[in-house]
Amino acid sequence: MNYNAYFTDALSRLRSERRYRVFADLERLAGRFPHAVWHSPKGPRNVVIWCSNDYLGMGQHPKVVGAMVETATRMGTGAGGTRNIAGTNHPLVELERELADLHGKEAALVFTSGYVSNETGISTLAKLMPNCLILSDALNHNSMIEGVRQAHCEKQIFRHNDTAHLEELLAAAAPERPKLVAFESLYSMDGDIAPVHRICDLAERYGAMTYVDEVHAVGMYGPRGGGIAEREGAAQRIDVIEATLAKAFGCIGGYIAGTSALIDAVRSYAPGFIFTTALPPAVCAAATAAIRHLKASQWERERHQDRAARTKAVLAAAGLPVMTNPTHIVPLFVGNPERCKAASDLLLSDHGIYIQPINYPTVPKGAERLRITPSPYHDDALIDRLAEALLEVWQKLDLPLKERALAAE
Repeated sequence: MNYNAYFTDALSRLRSERRYRVFADLERLAGRFPHAVWHSPKGPRNVVIWCSNDYLGMGQHPKVVGAMVETATRMGTGAGGTRNIAGTNHPLVELERELADLHGKEAALVFTSGYVSNETGISTLAKLMPNCLILSDALNHNSMIEGVRQAHCEKQIFRHNDTAHLEELLAAAAPERPKLVAFESLYSMDGDIAPVHRICDLAERYGAMTYVDEVHAVGMYGPRGGGIAEREGAAQRIDVIEATLAKAFGCIGGYIAGTSALIDAVRSYAPGFIFTTALPPAVCAAATAAIRHLKASQWERERHQDRAARTKAVLAAAGLPVMTNPTHIVPLFVGNPERCKAASDLLLSDHGIYIQPINYPTVPKGAERLRITPSPYHDDALIDRLAEALLEVWQKLDLPLKERALAAE
């Protein structure tokens, strides 16, 4: 039996479907972000990263790096096992307190990643409510979709941000039936925002719980970085807030926040929490330092919004097909997987600019794009250079500029 043939055949299918992914070998240098070293086939080259989810550059912040180094020196590198076996390291206790305070909730629970916190959180909560109906936004992240699948209960998908459709589904469900509405506050591919208060209104009217993913908003929106829900004054109306430590906070890990009873129930029943090693003390201390800093500092958020707005304005003025939205996400429409990959390759090889192509299944077929995420550290010169490089690549590949692209979109 040639077992290897199964794997080579699977890879061949990906290539034929134009979905095979290639990762660039990058070395980020603390203190120089967004500059990095690309270990190319021809040797090391300096490049500028334009698609990092370290949105605020907190991964290199002296307070964050210092907390990690000091804690690793004092407490070692590992957590020692699962919290069930090894106990909870004290920096993790402090981190969960900080997260609960950030969102104005009674308690928080940290997982090893944002993916795990969604997958485990949603599935566990739904299983604990007999005959639960999950109502999920059509554009929810894969981690939320997997959480819904693993709940093994009835699910209904409402059209993206369509509260009229959501109300139809809620109204059709039995009033006494447990219901969980799962949505994101900020959708990272298009950069649009959920109608948070309207969803909460419907959930309250029809007796449903709310679960919001703030992964792409936490740290960056709200007066203390609590996300879109905090900015909109809706955090107290939402039952479960889920987010990550790996984007604006510059570390790794995910979490949920809610009532003490809800968090304790997930802690006690969730296999994805119980049977996995805890985050190491040094990571917890670094994340806590990032959260505390961003609760008090406005500079990162204000500068981030300024850089995103300038990037959009400069690219749009150059005639590039910027897909408009009210957030920090800067998508450039391409609409073809091969040319999207070719554009990414040319930017890296010819211009020293790294932007990963976004193809199916991350976005629908025909909606391929380059997704640009400016940081506070992308200065005017870098933005201008980006626009010049993109124009050159667009012309070389005969990609549509603004009017033609928007018509296709």
